[in-house]
Amino acid sequence: MWIAENWKDYEVLDTSDGEKLERWGEYLLVRPDPQVIWKTKKAQEGWRRPSAHYHRSSKGGGEWEFFSLPQKWQIGYGGLKFWLQPFSFKHTGLFPEQAVNWDWFSELIREAKRRDPQRQIKVLNLFAYTGGATVAAAAAGAAVTHVDASKGMVTWAKENAAASGLAQAPIRYIVDDCQKFVEREIRRGNRYDAVIMDPPSYGRGPKGEIWKIEDSIYDFIHLTTGVLTQEPLFFLINSYTTGLQPAVLSYMMSLEMKNFGGRICADEIGLPVSGNGLVLPCGASGRWQAE
Repeated sequence: MWIAENWKDYEVLDTSDGEKLERWGEYLLVRPDPQVIWKTKKAQEGWRRPSAHYHRSSKGGGEWEFFSLPQKWQIGYGGLKFWLQPFSFKHTGLFPEQAVNWDWFSELIREAKRRDPQRQIKVLNLFAYTGGATVAAAAAGAAVTHVDASKGMVTWAKENAAASGLAQAPIRYIVDDCQKFVEREIRRGNRYDAVIMDPPSYGRGPKGEIWKIEDSIYDFIHLTTGVLTQEPLFFLINSYTTGLQPAVLSYMMSLEMKNFGGRICADEIGLPVSGNGLVLPCGASGRWQAE
């Protein structure tokens, strides 16, 4: 398992009975987590005095209960800064477990730049959300194209880039359906040295296009290899869908990246739980990188 263990401003303090107790900077949040099927004693004091608690509804969805949480606050990871705010479906605007992937591809970008300082490394970030991977790649020295169907998420990503001192970095922000954007880039002949994709389990594009990951992901991977340069640097796929286990990601990437050589590995990603020394699983990632 790849573990995001370098955080200072974030930690999972404890988990029990379908929920996790987290510290985001100075604030404590209790949020649901479907992976937490165990029922251990909630001994930590934070369970009884959170800054906010997201209560899941038996009918689907849920709502926040606020105690001492601001509307917006900021945390850092290394030199990166991220704005957070609670919004629907329990999210805060950041998936902290992805830091383990940020560290991985940032080092690949920096090493490529050390070998060839004049090389422009073009990264395509699809389903890019609030730009965690975008700012990490840009900070490492890449030129990033950030694509998401939500205008609000793209605006949030710009704010994160500015907070990280990257307002003038070579980042291109695109509000679009990811598949249609990739199709157009192929027709235009635009090519990228690396691809990051973090597809949702289910979603809709700006014109109501339906995305269901089990039905769409393989064809989309196949399509997206069409925007890679002849000698790409890396390809990263993230999944929070339990059916797409690491071996499934590895299998699909092996089929589609075989002509590029390199090596492929896939594994679960997780967050350390400081209260007991265990690791909370948080999905899976598949990685391809050049030799």
